[in-house]
Amino acid sequence: MKAGTYIYHAHYGLQRSSGLYGSIHVIPSDGVKEPFSYDREHTLLINDWWHKSSAEQTAGLSSIPFRWVNEPQSLLIQGRGAYNCSLVNNQLNSLGTGSICNTTNPECSPHVIPVVFGKTYRLRIASVTSLSAINFMIEGHNMTIVEADGNYVEPVVVQNLNLYSGETYSVIVKADNDPSRNYWAAVNILGRMPKTPTGTAVFNYYPNHPKKPPLTTPPNGPLWNDTNYALAQSQSLKALKGFNPGPPFSSDRAINMFFTQNKIEGFSRWSINNFSFVLPSTPYLIALKQNLPHTFDPTPPPEKYDLQNYDIHLPPKNPNASYSDSIYRLDFNSTIDIILQNTNMLDPNKSETHPWHLHGHHFWVLGHGIGVFDPVNDPKKYNLVNPVVKNTVPAFPYGWTVIRFRADNPGIWAFHCHVEAHYYLGMGVVFEEGIERVARLPKSIMGCGKSKRLARP
Repeated sequence: MKAGTYIYHAHYGLQRSSGLYGSIHVIPSDGVKEPFSYDREHTLLINDWWHKSSAEQTAGLSSIPFRWVNEPQSLLIQGRGAYNCSLVNNQLNSLGTGSICNTTNPECSPHVIPVVFGKTYRLRIASVTSLSAINFMIEGHNMTIVEADGNYVEPVVVQNLNLYSGETYSVIVKADNDPSRNYWAAVNILGRMPKTPTGTAVFNYYPNHPKKPPLTTPPNGPLWNDTNYALAQSQSLKALKGFNPGPPFSSDRAINMFFTQNKIEGFSRWSINNFSFVLPSTPYLIALKQNLPHTFDPTPPPEKYDLQNYDIHLPPKNPNASYSDSIYRLDFNSTIDIILQNTNMLDPNKSETHPWHLHGHHFWVLGHGIGVFDPVNDPKKYNLVNPVVKNTVPAFPYGWTVIRFRADNPGIWAFHCHVEAHYYLGMGVVFEEGIERVARLPKSIMGCGKSKRLARP
């Protein structure tokens, strides 16, 4: 793993939504100098928070009629957030149960980012949100993006930073504003109509008291539905010369992934090329290494879709899809292109940003665009010189994104939308590569599905 900022989190059901996540910092080896300097650093984990438990949410997603998780009640910075207590207290008082929401609870006070005038700070910012794309900014201060998903980038100066679920960034901030007061650090919803209060932290200039709130109103950030602005920021990221090797100039295989919202037997699902992913009871790695038959569908998933006869701006004419637990089997060390194509949802005039995350690899982001991907002309626009290297990338509303990676890490790897409810509803696929290079599996991991018999002495 390269030096940089990473995250870990639970991957069962919606456990990440319940707070099972954290940050990992990989420090450069002795003698290795990073391409930027700073005096101190702070870590900011940003999450969205619901009052309903993850168990209640998964029950709703798996029900007929379908019950969506809806927008979060709060946005958290380092586990701290706020909520409009009058909403819940008025309801409870009308029921005669009394108030339980207390805005003066010290646990609800904003997180504090201490700084000293004239010093330079690295902020390691990670989005572990379950649903929300977010925008982060510090009142009265610019930020310089220097790292994305553990890879150095050409410095980009921004007033605010877009983060999609699963992404990590490092930004450099100079504490160079009026030190006689504190400032707001603010997190706002991006890409969805905001119904959640702004998440805040205090950018605290010493010697001001850390609990002294700024006199100003927390900033609102950019318009939530300005896709062109969001696209432009993603396109501005380039790999830093000398730190990231460029991509191969061509690929061995191109897989088109066309994602839609669908219905299967009355249940609401998400699908890739009209197949909604479900996990088999026997883990893929065990099934393949132990040659266990009939554990998953061996039929390869489709790699193309007839986009020429599909209007991505309309709901699907036929909303029906099928379940599938089949996987893409990749030649080891081959170069793979993935073309992600976003479409309209079941509701008219509605398309969302989907952050796609690849396990076990980094990839080159060759390009983004709005509209239907053109296999003849759009590849001519690929950045093959200095594309940013990441492990999570957004696919914008009614748009396309192309990534390229080397299948050089033996194992079984998920590639999925990092919106937790979307993956739960089938928005993902699995890649297999080089499993013959994986060492003998220990018996301690046996026990699920048809591997139960292998666990016996």
